[in-house]
Amino acid sequence: MNILFLLQPKSDVALLTDTTPAADALPAFAQFRFSAVPVTTSDGKYFGTVTAADFLSFVLDNETASEKTVGEILDRANNPPVKITAKLDDLLLLVMDHNFVPVVDDRDCFMGIVTRKRIMRYYYYDRLSGK
Repeated sequence: MNILFLLQPKSDVALLTDTTPAADALPAFAQFRFSAVPVTTSDGKYFGTVTAADFLSFVLDNETASEKTVGEILDRANNPPVKITAKLDDLLLLVMDHNFVPVVDDRDCFMGIVTRKRIMRYYYYDRLSGK
């Protein structure tokens, strides 16, 4: 199965850029109760995923996030993207550790996310129920 069927397009995803001041991004995490948000570059390429833990670690180590950008505090090794050509079964191991999997095209431009909930729903309703 093609993962496009489950893709939540970037137009429907909360996004930050790598140059967003960390102090501006932090209130959104509290207001919307995000645990993680995809981060792109100004030209739309996937940069990484910033997590609430990234903010907490940074603040505990540095006391303030006011001088830093989102791109400077996130752990780039966390939540790597998959290509749009990935198979759904390949995503299962990734969503065990993350709420969503970032999806990029062949140019590494961010296309959207596939959420754990959508994958679980697909396997439960479509695959297991025989639909």
